[in-house]
Amino acid sequence: MSVLIAFISLVVELPFGYPDRLYRAVGHPITWIGKLISFLDAALNRASQTDIARRLWGVVSLAILILVPASAAAAIIAILGHSMIGLLLTAVIASSLLSQRSLATHVQAVADALESGGLEAGRKAVSMIVGRDPDKLDEAGVSRAAIESLAENFSDGIVAPAFWLGAGGLVGGVAYKAVNTADSMIGHRTRRHEAFGWAAARFDDLVNLPASRLTALLIVLSAYLVKDADPQRAWRAVRRDAGKHRSPNAGWPEAAMAGALGLALAGPRAYGGVVVEDALMGEGGKRDATSADIRRALSLYRMADALLIALFAILSVLILM
Repeated sequence: MSVLIAFISLVVELPFGYPDRLYRAVGHPITWIGKLISFLDAALNRASQTDIARRLWGVVSLAILILVPASAAAAIIAILGHSMIGLLLTAVIASSLLSQRSLATHVQAVADALESGGLEAGRKAVSMIVGRDPDKLDEAGVSRAAIESLAENFSDGIVAPAFWLGAGGLVGGVAYKAVNTADSMIGHRTRRHEAFGWAAARFDDLVNLPASRLTALLIVLSAYLVKDADPQRAWRAVRRDAGKHRSPNAGWPEAAMAGALGLALAGPRAYGGVVVEDALMGEGGKRDATSADIRRALSLYRMADALLIALFAILSVLILM
């Protein structure tokens, strides 16, 4: 039933997303998890502690961050039961863990902004989805940032939660999002979080391993079905470049996307005034990306997402037979 829940949640979230009215009324599961992370960070991460103590408290915090939302999910399942109606309601709730619609909307907004408002508008739009310094980006940098964000967030915002929903139902999906949100909030190599966020960052790397590889495969396969995309080059880029990325996971979807589009993504990037050196994904491709390349990337993303949904549909049928 977990695979079926994942399939239904993907189908439900794609056209509707998370309703704005519901967000204004009660917030979003990720914001609830974020508040718990902020509370634990303030309560347990103290500058007076040694790095060893902060690392240990980070492990404790991660355990709490997983157990509390997972327990809430288990309680929801117990209340809804295992009837068909309960399964459908569970899938609707699980759809809040996915971001198919919002990801496409935010990335398309960058292309629209570049074309209608120029560089400044593009910088403002891309600042909504990336953490790097937008003021230092030219048009090509804005376009690359949007494409890189699309590739990486397809992995950890859609494929990974769907994978863990399929593997562990609502409990698995919620636990994954707790880990991923913790990594995004405290998994940074800053003085405050390098020790405290160590467990969150390392565990996030681990739980994203299967999804990042699956995402790369989906992008390569989608390149066979999308005009002006190159599946052979995508596959070569994955094999050659993915392992060179400073992240054990981000390089896989980024390399696949870069190769398929004939671009060179990643490389040196500035975050908070600090330049982070990284290898090129799609080495040998062009660096002067444009809004047209963002739209080509969106076509690849939509096809890869369709393949993901088809995969869960096939698995659901096989399991129910």
